[in-house]
Amino acid sequence: MSANSSFRVPMTKTPDIEAELVVLGAGPGGYTAAFRAADLGKKVVLVERAPVLGGVCLNVGCIPSKALLHAAKVVSETREMASAGLGFTPPSIDLAKLRGWKDGIVGRLTSGLSALAKQRKVTVVTGTARFVSAREIEVDRDGARSRISFEHAIIAAGSEPAKLPFIPHDDPRVLDSTGALDLADVPKRLLVIGGGIIGLEMATVYHALGSRVSVVELMDQIIPGADRDIVAPLMKHIKARYEQIHLDTKVSKVEPGSAGLTVAFEGAHTHTDTFDRILVAVGRVPNGRQLSLDAAGVAIDAQGYIPVDRQMRTNIPHIFAIGDIVGQPMLAHKAVHEGKIAAEVAAGRTSTFDARVIPSVAYTDPEVAWVGLTENEAKDKAIAYGKGSFPWAASGRALSLGRDEGLTKVLFDPETHRILGCGIVGPNAGDLIAEAALAIEMGADATDIASTIHPHPTLSETFAQSAEMFEGTITDLMPKQSQRR
Repeated sequence: MSANSSFRVPMTKTPDIEAELVVLGAGPGGYTAAFRAADLGKKVVLVERAPVLGGVCLNVGCIPSKALLHAAKVVSETREMASAGLGFTPPSIDLAKLRGWKDGIVGRLTSGLSALAKQRKVTVVTGTARFVSAREIEVDRDGARSRISFEHAIIAAGSEPAKLPFIPHDDPRVLDSTGALDLADVPKRLLVIGGGIIGLEMATVYHALGSRVSVVELMDQIIPGADRDIVAPLMKHIKARYEQIHLDTKVSKVEPGSAGLTVAFEGAHTHTDTFDRILVAVGRVPNGRQLSLDAAGVAIDAQGYIPVDRQMRTNIPHIFAIGDIVGQPMLAHKAVHEGKIAAEVAAGRTSTFDARVIPSVAYTDPEVAWVGLTENEAKDKAIAYGKGSFPWAASGRALSLGRDEGLTKVLFDPETHRILGCGIVGPNAGDLIAEAALAIEMGADATDIASTIHPHPTLSETFAQSAEMFEGTITDLMPKQSQRR
């Protein structure tokens, strides 16, 4: 997409397509908005610059990364079961086959989206879009231009990987998350710049495939958004396996050479080292500046985000924005929810974004998940809270999996006993966190949770046992006198 905001199209030209609603971007938020609006009777045009639907998430993000993380888990488990008396020969890794398997999963999902668009009579237009007025966009496909007029528009143009100015991004040995998912090879030594979710997920994959992995993080802990005790088991796990983990450290320089990429580190670990490949995973930036938004009068902030209200409206009432482009957290499930809201409001319904919480998940090994109030936030904002924590070392199911390092921690209001937040680390934490999110949305208290019969032996019962720890009714461990603060 071009950032040239001075581009204008003569208003006398008849539009090539007239739409009641045009959606810019076919990622999870965009296609959800388009499909929901079509179900509500709107004539919808969905514009996507890629040749297939699904956006970053389905094509070069969430889905392919989770496929590779599953493969990494299988490889890791063959090694870990040695202590239980099950030995396996080292797996042979066929990268071409692995790529094909991953691409096949992506293909099934994207082809399914195309079929759903046809069934709903959503018109799909391929090309890069930019506004030419508050009622028209232009779509460019390989130099061929078409204009679309609209009554309402939903901007779902997403984000792209952030770049660091001192890194030679044109060197093929420097990867972003998209390049890392291509699996061109398995480097002997890989440096991951950024100890957040994306960086650590890809580190998990490449380590399992055989790379010697190092991670550098500017902050004093990995996954800075989560509580330290929740990421501690993950930190312990990867510290024992990865070559190096540098916290409180930044990369100040990268020099390409025939022997590799020489990296200068500054901070707690000031030194230089050379790597075969570097993965830059320092976050993502919104695509707001690529749409000629000023031609439509749509406001944009200094970071490239589009401010919206709780109905996902921009400052131009008939133009909406959703997903990464409206701000953090940049998560597909947030975009999906926002897409439905925007589509319903555009269709004349009364709908508002009123979700209390948005869960976050790192699909690392072990997984890390949290939702609602974190303990760090509670302390920073002087919010009173009580806490119930259940260590997975006391979970029969966790022990049977050979993974006793996990923890489930739940925060409660000390007066009402209502749940405020939850953090989980361990296998399948990303699935388990959904129950906590529902409990927060429903206003459940500790008794509600503890009194709900959970199947045994499962990891899910650690959620109820954490509530029992808070209430002092736990029998699987000795209850503490008080975990309330």
